[in-house]
Amino acid sequence: MSLKVIGGEVDVALTARFVSLFGETPRTYRAPGRVNLIGEHTDYSEGSVLPAALTLSCWVAGVPRTDGVLVVHSDNFNERITGPAGARAGGWEDYVRGVALALGAAGHRISGANLLIRGDVPMGAGLGSSAAVEVAVACALLDLSGLEMDRLDVARLCQHAENAFVGARCGIMDQFVAMYARAGTALRLDCRSLEFELVPIPDYVRLVACNSMVRHRLADGEYNRRRAECEAAVARVAPAIPGLRSLRDVDPTWLEAHRGEIPDRLYRRIKHVVTENVRVLEMSDALRREDLGRAGALMAESHRSLRDDYEVSCPELDLMVALADRAPGIIGARMTGGGFGGSTVNLVHEGAVEDFCRYVAQRYETQSGRRPDIHVTMTGDGAGRVMG
Repeated sequence: MSLKVIGGEVDVALTARFVSLFGETPRTYRAPGRVNLIGEHTDYSEGSVLPAALTLSCWVAGVPRTDGVLVVHSDNFNERITGPAGARAGGWEDYVRGVALALGAAGHRISGANLLIRGDVPMGAGLGSSAAVEVAVACALLDLSGLEMDRLDVARLCQHAENAFVGARCGIMDQFVAMYARAGTALRLDCRSLEFELVPIPDYVRLVACNSMVRHRLADGEYNRRRAECEAAVARVAPAIPGLRSLRDVDPTWLEAHRGEIPDRLYRRIKHVVTENVRVLEMSDALRREDLGRAGALMAESHRSLRDDYEVSCPELDLMVALADRAPGIIGARMTGGGFGGSTVNLVHEGAVEDFCRYVAQRYETQSGRRPDIHVTMTGDGAGRVMG
């Protein structure tokens, strides 16, 4: 893999911190968090998604070793691990060990490294923090070991690490956008073919991520349960649909005609996936035409579907969306990420961002008792090595 230079000066504080810990001047790597504009819980059904990378990122500073050992320090947790071997622990170290072990299992001999990790993607907020760690660590280990790997293979390997080692059965969306994103655009990805296109976001529109402060953990069961329900739905309808591989192959018209033959819960799971795939295509078209009214309506439909049919929202997310829908400058709002807590994504007119944030923050805290963490962010580039 030829790492692109993603520019800017190396974080001086991160470099100084690395020198204080390890006594050498490091190379630095970055991978972004992401916000998904629309297309939620469709990637593992081989559907379509429309995420955008953020400037919120995971940073990894590192130097190579020659003994195959990883010494990894997390600044966010002020903890250190040595590996790559080690059992799953349920914390940040799982994402590092998972990637290192996956590289070894794929036949890539890493030389070892001293690494320092620092991230500003909020954890458990539905903004792709785990994929940012995985991709940044993979880029660092490959580059420091002098190894080459195609960018798509890096995304697949990081997805496999999260599936197999961490235990979250996520699709490829987060890792893919972390590798391929471009600033100023969203990325429409077909999760079966892995073909993608960059969809411009109007420059007068801002992305605002509102963290409900209800932390989710995808490996805790509900996310995997939804994926299992999709697999059960495929098994239920496959005999009636020749060639069906996943829920993306179910035609909405067929679904409605056969509604009475499918258990209600499975019907609602299928309905969300097939209608959400249509919304992704329509949202991409609306953004290209700068039809923001249609874009906002699609986001509202998506949230209702996630709340009622897929049942992955929660009262705090629903409150946050309801407040945003009444706030100054709003274009559209919906929950984003795996759900069960986490964040909402909001498209907001540039000139109203300050009023929007004040309106939502004050009312959400009053009504929920939680102080939200609100990020006004730009879209960012995909992963790479940072040159100072």
